[in-house]
Amino acid sequence: MKISAVLLHAFGARYDLPAPLWLFLLGAGAVVFISFLLVLQRPVARQLPSGIDVPKPRLGPAWLQATALVLGLLLAAAGLFGSQSIPDNILPTAFWLVFWIAVPISIAIAGNYWPYISPLNLIARLAGPRARRSYPERWGFWPAAVLFFLFACGELIFNVVATTPMNTALIMLGYALLTAIMAAIFGAETWLVRGEVFSVLFATWGRLGWFRFGAPGRRGFFGGLERPFTGSVSRLTFVLLLLVSVSFDGLLATPAWKSFAGALPVGLRQVRGEFAWGYALLELAVFIGLVGLIWAVFGAFAAAVRGAGRLDARLIDVVAGLVPSLVPIAFGYLVAHNFDYLAINGQLLIHQISDPLGTGQLNLFGTADYEPNINLIPNSFVWYFQILLIIAVHVVAVVLAHGYLGRTARTQQQGQRAEWPWIAAMVGYTMSSLWLLAQPIVQEGTKG
Repeated sequence: MKISAVLLHAFGARYDLPAPLWLFLLGAGAVVFISFLLVLQRPVARQLPSGIDVPKPRLGPAWLQATALVLGLLLAAAGLFGSQSIPDNILPTAFWLVFWIAVPISIAIAGNYWPYISPLNLIARLAGPRARRSYPERWGFWPAAVLFFLFACGELIFNVVATTPMNTALIMLGYALLTAIMAAIFGAETWLVRGEVFSVLFATWGRLGWFRFGAPGRRGFFGGLERPFTGSVSRLTFVLLLLVSVSFDGLLATPAWKSFAGALPVGLRQVRGEFAWGYALLELAVFIGLVGLIWAVFGAFAAAVRGAGRLDARLIDVVAGLVPSLVPIAFGYLVAHNFDYLAINGQLLIHQISDPLGTGQLNLFGTADYEPNINLIPNSFVWYFQILLIIAVHVVAVVLAHGYLGRTARTQQQGQRAEWPWIAAMVGYTMSSLWLLAQPIVQEGTKG
């Protein structure tokens, strides 16, 4: 029996809220504001945490990295030579669901274990034991930021073509080749720190995790976020892309966007299951616009923070100090938005592990006929889980911003004044995040 297709971020019947949506939004905003009032008077240690933003890559066990490399090659072979049905072939699920979403979530919880198992680290060290050219300082983290943007576009905009088994395999092999070439030119250590997207991505998520795995920072959840990020536009753009990508994904799932897309002229409209360049370019323009918008919004709030607290630091350094408080929010939104997707589409692995090529010729573990249960998690549970998670990560953001401003301001009073513009941003972002998350799964109204 062939498995039926499971749609990305598909939802069941919409959940009828027991109260108007605006009451949920106001309540969430109120909880975040109250948490701000509670931490406002909390004393802060004045010592500034130190440490490198993206640590130099650590030497992991070669056998682990080699095993991961062999596994990656086997998955690529499945994509090249197996069935081209996305629900049947194991590669799209393994890459776009497990590696692209589940692995970052696990690193954000446990810590950055990636360098110990990374096949890309092994490839880079074999190809670039020494640098042949100096890395241009003006590049900063732009290679990693651009590569993350391209991968996000592959998942969100060009997914009709990028997520097919063969194209996913070609993306994997092409990226491994790019890693080898760039490491051979600039040296493995430099490229892994500045340009290799997954090293930078997982080092960023790893700041949230409980274990530091050799990275600077206090052990425990969010212990690595007490240090500012590198005060450069490229590094901060990379971090803000974590927010933009999940927000853009959420925007595409809203009924408002679907209605807008359905009303587009025929040349711009995307037919389900088919790729349309006009529609893709429109989405690309919106994605880029959101990057500019979030820079403008949070840059303006950072300027207000700097002015209210009369901080001595440069504006870019204030942004770099406040952006770590946005990382828990990005994590919360990543989990909340993908919770049902992981639970439902993750069931595809039960089928695919028995028949990884998706040809119907194998049944290694007796699970090849498994059909995913698309009603596994009620939408009501998803909604309340999202509420609790989004409120929790915004409260964490308030605490982190309080710590940074308390250490940076000349006096406690100036630090407290500086926090007021940022709490306005946090309350507004809490409410807008929940509104965006609510659109695909709930409907406003009251139950009689």
